[in-house]
Amino acid sequence: MSVLGLAALVVGVIAGVRGGARWAHIASRRVGGVVAAVGAVALMAGTATAPQPSTAVATPTPSPAVASPGLDTEAATMAAEAQLLLAETEESAPTASTGVATGLLSDSAVQSAVEGARPTTALAALAAVPVKGRAPKTGYDRDQFGAAWADVDRNGCDTRNDVLARDLTAETFKPGTRDCVVLTGQLADPYSGTGIGFVRGQDTSAAVQIDHVVALSNAWQTGAQGLDIARRTAFANDPLNLLAVDGPLNMQKGDGDAATWLPPAKGYRCAYVARQVAVKVSYGLWTTQAEHNAIATVLASCPDEPLPGGVVANVPARTTSAPATTTAPEPAPVAPKSSSQPAPAPKPVPVPVPAPAPAPAPAPAPAPEPAPADVQYANCDAVRAAGAAPIRAGDPGWREKFDGDGDGVGCEPRR
Repeated sequence: MSVLGLAALVVGVIAGVRGGARWAHIASRRVGGVVAAVGAVALMAGTATAPQPSTAVATPTPSPAVASPGLDTEAATMAAEAQLLLAETEESAPTASTGVATGLLSDSAVQSAVEGARPTTALAALAAVPVKGRAPKTGYDRDQFGAAWADVDRNGCDTRNDVLARDLTAETFKPGTRDCVVLTGQLADPYSGTGIGFVRGQDTSAAVQIDHVVALSNAWQTGAQGLDIARRTAFANDPLNLLAVDGPLNMQKGDGDAATWLPPAKGYRCAYVARQVAVKVSYGLWTTQAEHNAIATVLASCPDEPLPGGVVANVPARTTSAPATTTAPEPAPVAPKSSSQPAPAPKPVPVPVPAPAPAPAPAPAPAPEPAPADVQYANCDAVRAAGAAPIRAGDPGWREKFDGDGDGVGCEPRR
């Protein structure tokens, strides 16, 4: 019975992992999970009821009853992890919206925010992500993104355990796996802002799950259909797009985008949507208008949030002038004052014989003297004392620290 149970377990796990489909093959994967679970039960039952060695025969090897508990536990854990793999990669619609229904910027406000952002920020990078309608989900299948948690970096460990090892602290590993299979660890969950203890086991592994920050089905409907299978497999296993998170929140998110779901921990939302922008930039994906506006609304509250992972966006050149260049007309240039050069004398009436020029008229009150090109101001008080406030980018003595609000004008009048 234990042999049959073990066989059923292996078949079930393989069917659960390789069934891969969201809709077309979902039945086969669920059946695989059921077979795995039944196999685990059969394995444990068979082990428990196996005949004991005769007491009349001495033997140095452990009896099945002694050796079986570890095997039973591992079998049950394998079956549970097969089901967990199903849950992590079968993405459905979000089960709840988290603080994203109100307060969105308008299309025009979003455009202004993106165009006015500093070039190296996630908000500016949003301009490199096209805005289109969502493509049909027709043809979507988990297998379109390769085998679940494939060992794409060929380090001998699957992607799920790689991410657990990266994101957990104080982790321990299963002996004999070369520090691959994570047994325990602590997660500082970014989505909830709480700490979660991870313990690998039949009833505990699901507490920590691996989230695709840009969900696979969202990617399928925003450009991934045009990628080849190798590129989609890379996408599904890219560390940039994967986070170890609270399991129930991962289930709540489903395949939601920023317009339908954001992490409950508001302090992490800027980093979360910046990561979505970085992923979409890296794989040439687009956003819907609603998703675009939701991301911009979040990033407008943290305009200096950078793109993670060293991603650099090819931000299109701006076609309009920055607002700072039109806030006030530039003053007319004034000739520098010179103590050795009097004001120009009136042009004398031509006469046959040169006549001495009349005494120069009193010079008009001099205009404020512009700062020399190499002038340096310690702070805005010095700028104002020199009569150079407000000071603008390109003016003598300009320094970026004078421009607290980034509009190109510094040391503006106090209000």
